[in-house]
Amino acid sequence: MSERIDEIESRLRDMQAPPQQDESRDGDEPAEPVAAEPEAEPVAQHAAGELRVPDGYSVLSGGVDGRRSVAVVVSRFNGEITNRLLERALAELEEVGVARDAVMVMPVPGAFELPLAAMALAKTRRYACVVALGCVIRGETPHFDYVASEAASGLQLAALETGVPVSFGVLTVDTREQAEERIDRAGDAVRTALEMADVFSQLRAQAAGGLH
Repeated sequence: MSERIDEIESRLRDMQAPPQQDESRDGDEPAEPVAAEPEAEPVAQHAAGELRVPDGYSVLSGGVDGRRSVAVVVSRFNGEITNRLLERALAELEEVGVARDAVMVMPVPGAFELPLAAMALAKTRRYACVVALGCVIRGETPHFDYVASEAASGLQLAALETGVPVSFGVLTVDTREQAEERIDRAGDAVRTALEMADVFSQLRAQAAGGLH
């Protein structure tokens, strides 16, 4: 009977004993930290598809009309990128039928100056729309945030105050590589500006009684 009790007590001691350390490593040597896996960069997501307006409603939509005068304001800063943005924008204007003599290009020092130039061009009323092109690449200081924010809000203000469409073709990216992948945004900016100019023209004509 006493042997049975001794056996039970021995098993209880074994169950309560702390786990033994790995004999292959010195007990005083700290365990090597497990390297954390790098977080995957967030992927931009878009919900592709065409807008569908139900039947029975009046619809006023613009098209890409090449019979208009267009102003392009472009930043000289980060010139290797903005040169390509300008080339892409001019190629798009030519593709949709905008004549070269109907295009005004205004270079400015940087993205921060884009809104002032866009406002000045829009106030002349000589251009149906303004295309703003620039590139702001994130650095190690908050400078990026201030410039990108002011460029966006300033260009929007220029459009709101003048009623002339101002499209946003300013790249705000973390790296140069990201900027190079987004050169086609200049073409998108051209089409956006022309579409808005066309729909505004239709709206003015409709308000004047030219459309029913």
